[in-house]
Amino acid sequence: MGTIGLIVQTVSAIFFAVVGLFLFALFQPALNGWFDGPQTVPVEISQQRMAEKAADMDRVEDGIHLETGLIAAEGWETVRATCTACHSAKLVTQNKATRDGWKNMIVWMQETQGLWDLGDQENAILDYLAANYAPEESSRRANLDMEAIEWYLLEL
Repeated sequence: MGTIGLIVQTVSAIFFAVVGLFLFALFQPALNGWFDGPQTVPVEISQQRMAEKAADMDRVEDGIHLETGLIAAEGWETVRATCTACHSAKLVTQNKATRDGWKNMIVWMQETQGLWDLGDQENAILDYLAANYAPEESSRRANLDMEAIEWYLLEL
């Protein structure tokens, strides 16, 4: 096989590689957009989708706001607007505290995390949090008083 044969073989390999890549790109669904141009969505469908999404954002079922998981009680909109401006609502729903405990968390966020002064909204926020995310009574019995137990040695 001479130099000409090697050149023909190389050109053939390059040709088939280019044709193969072209066919791959042509029939690959994810790449078809490159050849077809941008797809447009009719304005009515786009507006309908936006309206459905907006309606879902405010949906409440069984007293729970579906998007955030917050209990939908008096003041929840204020809590959603204020708290979720910086963090997920899950940070609220996973915690339980008394009114003083929530106040301490707010003060900590103001001192260390850059939370702004809540002004008149602070009382409404604390009322909501204390009413809906307070510590719950435990169904567990109290720990045993180890010093009050009369211990004995078990003889076998």
